[in-house]
Amino acid sequence: MLPLTPAGYRALARARLPAATWDFFEGGAGAEWTLRANRAQFRRHVLRPRVLVDVSAPDCSAELFGARLAVPFGVAPMAYHQLACPEGEIATARAARAAGALLVVSIFAGRCLEEIAEAGGDAPRWLQLYWLRDRAALADLVRRAEAAGFGALVLTVDAPKVARRLRDLRNSFAVPDGVRAVNLDAALAVGAARSGSSAIEAHSVEQFDRSITWADLSWLRQRTSLPLVLKGVLTAEDARRAVDHGVDALVVSNHGGRQLDGAPPALAALPEVVDAVPADCPVLVDGGIRHGTDLAKALALGARAALIGRPVLWGLAHSGEPGARHVLDLLRTELLDTLVLSGRPTLADLDRTLLADWPPPHHLRREDPPG
Repeated sequence: MLPLTPAGYRALARARLPAATWDFFEGGAGAEWTLRANRAQFRRHVLRPRVLVDVSAPDCSAELFGARLAVPFGVAPMAYHQLACPEGEIATARAARAAGALLVVSIFAGRCLEEIAEAGGDAPRWLQLYWLRDRAALADLVRRAEAAGFGALVLTVDAPKVARRLRDLRNSFAVPDGVRAVNLDAALAVGAARSGSSAIEAHSVEQFDRSITWADLSWLRQRTSLPLVLKGVLTAEDARRAVDHGVDALVVSNHGGRQLDGAPPALAALPEVVDAVPADCPVLVDGGIRHGTDLAKALALGARAALIGRPVLWGLAHSGEPGARHVLDLLRTELLDTLVLSGRPTLADLDRTLLADWPPPHHLRREDPPG
C-alpha cells in the first residue's frame, strides 16, 4: 500500500538510498537548528475554522506571471535528482506536469534543460541560478532557458558559498560517478572530496562569486526579458531593496536549513516580507512543508505559492515519476481537504484570520551538532 501522506515516503526513501546520499538530502548546516525550526514553526499556528460556508466547489488553482497552475505550489530547485532515481529531473518534470505544479529546475540539474523542457511540455517551469564567477557560463544558461520556454529566472542569494554541513563532512561527500551538472561545462563540475571535507562546499568556494552586490542585478537584467525572482530573502529590508531594484518576485527561504544555521524559520519571516512589498510582487516560501495544512498556513500568511523540496526527493527515491507525482497529488488532496473543513473554499479566502498562535514547543529535540 502506498503512503497516505507525503511524510510517509520518508522512511521508504531512506531504506532505498545510500547513507551518504540520504544525509546529503536530509542534512542541514551547523547544529541543524534552523532545519528543525522550519518544521517547529508550523506547529506554532492552529487553524480557526469557519462554519456554514458553501464549500461545495473548492478551488486551489493559482496564477504566477500569467501561467495558470492547478495547485499553489511547485517543486523547489534541488540539485542532482539522479541521486534519487535514474531518470532524474525528467521524472520530476513529468510528475510536476501531471500534478499541474510549477517546476523550478536547479542550475545543477543532471539532465539537459532542453530535455527537461520537453518532458514538462507546456507546464510552467523556472530556472534557478547561482551567481558563478564564470559570467559567460551564466549568460549561456540564461539564453538556453529562454529558448527552452522557461518562464522566469530564480537567483539564489543566500549562498555566497555552501555552508558547513557536518553530515557531508563526516561522509566526505562527493557526487558519485555518472552524475554531474550537465548544463555546465565539465570544468565547472564538482570534483572529488578529500577525507573529512565536502566536495559540494569546496566547489562553491571555487565557483561562486562572493563579490556580487545589488548593483550586479543590472548585468543579469540586461541579458534577459524573463521575470527575475530572488530566493533566500528573510528580511523586510532586503525585500524592499529587491523591489527597488526591479525584482519581480521573492522566495522567502533559509535554503531548507542548509545555509545560515540560526536563521529564522521561513514561515516566521514570511509576514514581514509580505508586508514590505507591494501586492503585485508575488512572495513564495519554502522550508519544512510536509502537509496540506502547512500549505494553508503559508498561504494564509501571504505566500502566493510554496515550493516543496525533500518530500519530492522521497517520492523519486521510492518509485521515480509515480512516487513524485503521488507526493504532489497528496499535497493537493490535503490542501483541498483543509479548504473545505476550514470553511475557506478558495485561496482568496485564506488570510491571517485563519490562524491563531499556539504555544511553541518548549525545546527543539536536539541541540548538539549531528557530527
